[in-house]
Formats: sequence, C-alpha cells, structure tokens
Amino acid sequence: MGDSTGWQPYPLVVQDRQSGALVGACPCYLKLHSQGEYMFDYHWADAYHRLFSPTDSYYPKLQVAVPFTPVPGPRLLVERSLSPARQTEIRTLMLKALSQETDRLGYSSAHLTFCSAEESALAAATDSYLPRLGEQYHWFNEGYEQWNDFLQSLTSRKRKTLAKERKRANSYPLEIVTVHGSEATQQQLLSFFRMYQATSMQKWGRPYLNLLFFQTLARKLKDQLVLFLVRQKPSGRWVAGAWNLRSDSALFGRNWGCLEQYDLLHFEVCYYRAIDYAIEHGLSRVEAGAQGTHKIGRGYRPRPVHSVHYLRSRPFRQAIARYLESETEEIEYRIQALSQLEPFKNR
Repeated sequence: MGDSTGWQPYPLVVQDRQSGALVGACPCYLKLHSQGEYMFDYHWADAYHRLFSPTDSYYPKLQVAVPFTPVPGPRLLVERSLSPARQTEIRTLMLKALSQETDRLGYSSAHLTFCSAEESALAAATDSYLPRLGEQYHWFNEGYEQWNDFLQSLTSRKRKTLAKERKRANSYPLEIVTVHGSEATQQQLLSFFRMYQATSMQKWGRPYLNLLFFQTLARKLKDQLVLFLVRQKPSGRWVAGAWNLRSDSALFGRNWGCLEQYDLLHFEVCYYRAIDYAIEHGLSRVEAGAQGTHKIGRGYRPRPVHSVHYLRSRPFRQAIARYLESETEEIEYRIQALSQLEPFKNR
C-alpha cells in the first residue's frame, strides 16, 4: 500500500474526549484511481471531467473500503461495548468527518463501498450521501451434510445438468487439490500468480495485484486462504486455480486464473468445489462476487450489496442522484427477476 499503488492509507479514528480511548475507526484511503474497488465509478470520473475543466480532477478521492475485495460488511467500526445509541452517534460523527475532510482537501468525493445495509441507511438519512445498490451472487448452506443433499434440493433438470457438468470437468487428465495458505509452496503461489496474470490480461489488459500480494496473504492469513489448484497428470504442471478467502462462517471466491482452457473446469473449480468445501467445513455461505447470471443455475442466488457516496460539487451530486434513481430501480427489478430463475424445487 502507498503512493505507488494508488492506495494511500488515511484512516479515520474517533477517540473519547475524556479517556482518550479509541471508540471508532474506519479503513479510509486516498485513492488515485478506481481500481481494486469492484463497485466502479469510472463513468462518474469521465462525467466529472466533462462537467468541469480538465485540470479539476476527480482524483484523488477518499475511499472507505477493504482493498482488492468486494466482501460486504461494516465499514464504520465502533466499540461493541457501547450502547446502540452511542454507536449510532459515533458512526454519524464519522460520516460527517469524512464529508468535512473531503471538503477541506478539495477532493471530488468520498465513498464507502460494500458497507452494511444499516450503514447505507444511516448515511442516506444525512442528506449528504447518495446510496447505491449493487448485486452479488451467494450460495447458502441449508444444513447440507454432503453434495448430494444440495443436489436433491434442485429441480430434476438442474440436477442432471450439474451432474453432467461435474462429470465432464473431472474427465480430463487433471488433479484438483485444496491447498491452504499455511501449506502453500512458493512454486504453487508463483504458478497461481502466473495464472492470474494471464487471465487478467485477457479480461482487463493489466493485472493489478503482484506476486508479493499473494505471498503475503498466504503467510499472514494461513488457513483463512483457500486455494483450489489444478495440475496436469502426469507432468504435475499447475494449469488453473481459484483463490478464496475464508471466515468462520463463509468462503469468499476472489480470483480465477488459468494457463490452459478446459471445458467447464472454471465452473468446477470456482463454484462446485467452493460448495463442497463449505459443506465439508460447515460454512453457512459462499460469496462468489458480482457478474455472471450463469451462477444462478448452479445454486448461487442474487443478493443486494450497498455503498454510499459523498460528492462535493452540488451540480455533480444532483446529476449522479438522478442517475442512481434509475440505476437502483433497474437493480431492484433485476434481482427480483433473477430470483425467479433459481433452480430450487421450493423456490
């Protein structure tokens, strides 16, 4: 993290006036671009540059987020022992401080991405922040003890489809192994990094994360990092893999990479193996991130995610507000419509 990455740490903290104790904090950054956010505002930046002079840049901006991952959760962190009313007061104070700091610095905006629904409602009630809705795809463990329990919850047609896909994906001369960060070798990490590079360049043109990032996460997170790696038989060459993070209750699918293409292997490694892992380890859900309606047919359900945005320029704020009204209506309709496509018997 730092100037060279475009993520400069700029944390906001709240201390009690009398005791000096830390009672609130949020992970804030000075952002020089919009990469690594997953709830993107590139088109907002383009509109900002058209509305104002080219020298009045959209960047830097303030960004409250967990870098490089779209995992929803609280962003305005408050001491748990405090009363609910006091917690709300501190969160409101942090929201006000973020907007004031944006004004003081002369920045275009401040953003809280993938925050909780409660934080979004609190921010929207201030009239300074604009709420934004997004969507992700999550799989939920309904008390399944094995894969077949999940399979039996699906309609007959979908059961047959998933069974055929898994059979096809596992028919190649490949071996799929599960590796945790504590046991990952440097060769495995290097191989996955090369897969990530190759896939990123095909999709976006430039990989954003470096090898040290993956090595550091494996060392620091240990068993909270879960890799599904694919190697060829009999050469042992690593050719594909999925990078996941794990909490006490959920598995978060983050990155996929491959050096060779195999039909349906992506579905097996990213979606089905993640479900297998969640069932085996008693996790309540798998969060597979945004994009890809094909996830619905494989048991992943569309779910809303939230962010809020403070825009310093009043004309710009009004323009974005009109845009968000339309976007929110579209997202709400989309989630409702996609939910009707879920493959479960008792939908």
